[in-house]
Amino acid sequence: MTNLTTRDLFNIQQIHLPAEIANMLAETNFCWEALPKIKNTLKQLIAKIPVDQRIQGSVASTAILKSDEIVVEKGAVVEDLAYIDGPTYIAKDAVVRHGAYLRGGVYLGVNCIAGHTTEIKDSLLLANAKAAHFAYLGNSVLGCDVNLGAGTKLANLRLDHKNIVIKQGAQTIDTGLKKFGAIFGDKSQSGCNAVTNPGTIIMPESAIFPTKNASGIVSNHYGRVKPA
Repeated sequence: MTNLTTRDLFNIQQIHLPAEIANMLAETNFCWEALPKIKNTLKQLIAKIPVDQRIQGSVASTAILKSDEIVVEKGAVVEDLAYIDGPTYIAKDAVVRHGAYLRGGVYLGVNCIAGHTTEIKDSLLLANAKAAHFAYLGNSVLGCDVNLGAGTKLANLRLDHKNIVIKQGAQTIDTGLKKFGAIFGDKSQSGCNAVTNPGTIIMPESAIFPTKNASGIVSNHYGRVKPA
């Protein structure tokens, strides 16, 4: 199965990433192999930071931090009434907006946004990725400069609860995962109210158009349209 490795979807050499996250991605072959490793990798990363040094950024007094396995780097912002469980790592200049729900296993990279009422679990957002409005991300990865339109939902569990299978032409591979949302390659995007079925892969600089339902491998080379 070609063009579905981590290296095909992400340029991890040119973004600010902790070594643990970069190594986790570099050591995988198929891009989805990182998904079940996210939570433990974050635990290892956060364990190296003294508890009293983990919150360096701005955290609103009404935000709820349910675990000591949470890092907020200097320059990051957590707004009022955000709810965050661990392990979660929020890198510099990232913003967790009012009412966001981070359920743990979450890495927000440099300059990322988890927006109002956005829910995220067991997912990576690489540098400049944005899920700014009313999104759901479960067991997913957003590459650099990805933008999710308002209301985008990345479903992560089949209705029959079977393993998620990836098909490319005549080739089929069982991922071994029951929970696998979507993987967006660098500079890809979705329009408002788009929905992805479990196991959807969006290739770099491709797009899912507004209100559309996507599945399988999306590769339309639509190009990057800078969000307003």
